[in-house]
Amino acid sequence: MKNSTWRRFLRGASLQRDFDELRDLAIRYVKEETIKPLKDLGRFIVWGALGSVFVGFGAVLLLLGSLRYLQWQFRVLDGSLSWLPYVIVAVLALVVMALTAWRVVSGTAKRRLKGSK
Repeated sequence: MKNSTWRRFLRGASLQRDFDELRDLAIRYVKEETIKPLKDLGRFIVWGALGSVFVGFGAVLLLLGSLRYLQWQFRVLDGSLSWLPYVIVAVLALVVMALTAWRVVSGTAKRRLKGSK
């Protein structure tokens, strides 16, 4: 009797099913823990890059608009002072870039580190 029980077990009825379940479990684990987070990360990067492009385009349009406003509104800046609106807008652009860089460097990760000490 013991011999027939082992033969049924070794024939693969239960053992094969266990291996199939183990393989399916491993495949599901890999999909859930690696592929799905990578897809989510890719989606995050794509939307972030697209948003950055739109914000950059908007900033360029605002700087161009401010240049045109300075040239139109202040007629004193015509003639020999026509270069002054360009300098003002260039300084404004540098200020915006400096503020952006400062906010990136002092982001949430740095604040979290200070709070955990």
